[in-house]
Amino acid sequence: MLSGTANGRSGAWAGYAACVLALLYAAVSFYWAAGGTAGLGTLGGQLEELGRARDQGIIALVLATGVLKVVAGVLALALVRPWGRALPRRVLLAAAWGGALLLTLYGGVLVTVEGLVVGGVITPPGPVDCGALLWHLFLWDPWFLVWGLLLGVAAWYHMHEA
Repeated sequence: MLSGTANGRSGAWAGYAACVLALLYAAVSFYWAAGGTAGLGTLGGQLEELGRARDQGIIALVLATGVLKVVAGVLALALVRPWGRALPRRVLLAAAWGGALLLTLYGGVLVTVEGLVVGGVITPPGPVDCGALLWHLFLWDPWFLVWGLLLGVAAWYHMHEA
């Protein structure tokens, strides 16, 4: 049975979608940590350089973020699957709302600033990798924003279920 609300509507779709986004993002992280290079050019700057150099610090960081993304995917599922009810409700909701807020703010701020740079409203103080900037504006950072919004929707439905 999927989680629903008192009025009968289910927010399960948002939990499943947030889970899918989290796990896809985790897969990208694990791919890069394992030495994959496809898509590294979309990151630009020092992240790309460190990734190509197989810097141990960046590999550890990418692995850690991959694990966190898997945990976030499980969290999203816990909001909509019956086994999630075995978890303390307040802890689950606090984690979900915290994650939703963090992801939405992170993605939202980055997309806004990147949009302002691309639109010529603000000028960065240094050189800009235009290709990487566009990848961040249209893929990487909206991914965080949408993921956060979906997690928030799933948390809201979970909070209001009967």
